[in-house]
Amino acid sequence: MRVVFMGTPDFAVPSLKSLAEAGIDIDVVTQPDRPRGRGKKLKASPVKEEALALGLPVHQPRRVGEEGFVSLLESISPDVIAVAAFGQLLPAAILNIPPLGCVNVHSSLLPRYRGAAPIQRAIMDGEEKTGITIMKMDRGLDSGDILLQAGIKISSDDSFGSVHDRLAALGAKMLAEALELLGEGKLSGIPQDHDRATYAPMLSREDEIIDWQMGVKDIKNRVRALNPWPGARTCLGDKVLKIWSVREPAGGEYSGPREALPGQVLGCSGEGLVVRCGDGPGVVTELQLQGSRKLGAGEFLRGCRIDPGTVLGRE
Repeated sequence: MRVVFMGTPDFAVPSLKSLAEAGIDIDVVTQPDRPRGRGKKLKASPVKEEALALGLPVHQPRRVGEEGFVSLLESISPDVIAVAAFGQLLPAAILNIPPLGCVNVHSSLLPRYRGAAPIQRAIMDGEEKTGITIMKMDRGLDSGDILLQAGIKISSDDSFGSVHDRLAALGAKMLAEALELLGEGKLSGIPQDHDRATYAPMLSREDEIIDWQMGVKDIKNRVRALNPWPGARTCLGDKVLKIWSVREPAGGEYSGPREALPGQVLGCSGEGLVVRCGDGPGVVTELQLQGSRKLGAGEFLRGCRIDPGTVLGRE
């Protein structure tokens, strides 16, 4: 079987490795090198770095719809195109090239959470389950037939990072299985129920801002969904304060004043900073002040005093 693999970020690397380990003939397509870091030097995507380490040919079109790139894919003549977090929609001219079609590794249980940020949005929404869908691609947004699907649980302590890594590993295993079954003619798709579809739009800067009027659980979910990237944030005076971990206080743990503004610091509880949320106190246990490093609340407060009555989120 000849495969063109399209992927870009860390999520896609296990899928590429799983196909390489299966001895499949692979051409890799990934996004162009981008400037990153303080020096803004061009840096290859994680998929490109892995492909070069594996000795695989790499192609980096600016846009996959370019006539020259479509012609290149036609000359490669893949049996299937496998996509995992590539970052561009494929036009019909590409979808129609491989005889076995184009398949996508999507990190949700479709038709729920179609779109660019399914893991983060599921955690933000307090979902207790998500999963991987191997999908036959069509011209819509994650709307094609389901080939394989498997779920995992999301615990109350899971972050985007922990769920991301489990799904990346699961997706790699399922992609290899799907391609083997497709090659044997043993896999057919099941149409999605489009009436049940929900969407997971790309994260914005606004999504990073903590609204202290929200309930403690909702704030905790937002913080989990943005950890380790890009991080939920508020303000301490004129500096950005990133919040990396929040929990609900244990019964009877905090008995301070309940009349306070949302975002107002109420005091300390053990190794946590107690902040008034929309439905009561929440305990911030890990945070990071602009220009500093991530710290547990106890260590943070030993080096940066925050007096009760301070209101977070106001510049």
